[in-house]
Amino acid sequence: MSEPRITATRPVDLSAASAAVWLSATTFLALLALYFVGIDQCAVSLFGGDAHVHEFLHDARHLLGFPCH
Repeated sequence: MSEPRITATRPVDLSAASAAVWLSATTFLALLALYFVGIDQCAVSLFGGDAHVHEFLHDARHLLGFPCH
């Protein structure tokens, strides 16, 4: 009969600095997603007027209620 394994756990870091880093990263990624899905159009695209990003996210844009035509 084998003995049960004892595993060590580390405490969760709940400091204000850690929370600020996670909040900043989440906000940045959310704003980046909002730009690509909702704002990026061919005329005002950061990628030189190329329609690849617009066409790739076209259905997601309509699903989320953003007009694009």
